[in-house]
Amino acid sequence: MSYATTDLSDAHPGCAIVEPMFGDFGGRIDFHGPAHTLKIHEDNSLVRAALEQPGEGKVLVVDGGGSMRCALLGDQLAELAVKNGWAGVVVYGCIRDSAAIEEMDIGVKALATHPRKSEKRGAGIENKTVHFGGVTIHPGDMVYCDADGILVSPQPL
Repeated sequence: MSYATTDLSDAHPGCAIVEPMFGDFGGRIDFHGPAHTLKIHEDNSLVRAALEQPGEGKVLVVDGGGSMRCALLGDQLAELAVKNGWAGVVVYGCIRDSAAIEEMDIGVKALATHPRKSEKRGAGIENKTVHFGGVTIHPGDMVYCDADGILVSPQPL
């Protein structure tokens, strides 16, 4: 079965499609899996905590509020994601170390890059519904990503 977002959109026109604002930064452009959600603000402590756990093919969806003031994912955390079996990471915010991440076997979508690291306060909410790009994403929703965009469905397609 094809997981191209264009084909899925054609076959399932009611699926939610995130507004086109994300760039591709990982070595894998096509990725999909169940969403594991985080809502954070300029603090990536929960990103590290999540990526230290077995990913089991999940997609970490990070609602960073669209902040452009610091990065929420860098090469060390991306390496954890690869090591622990995450399919990818979607960051509604910025990443850093993009050249290194581009060489890794992980899907990464983000708004932009930023050289500044985030704070480490342990603040945020895990596995709650997030909303950005005109789409609401619930924990466990299926997230399909490729060069054409991000599609979200409550069940596997």
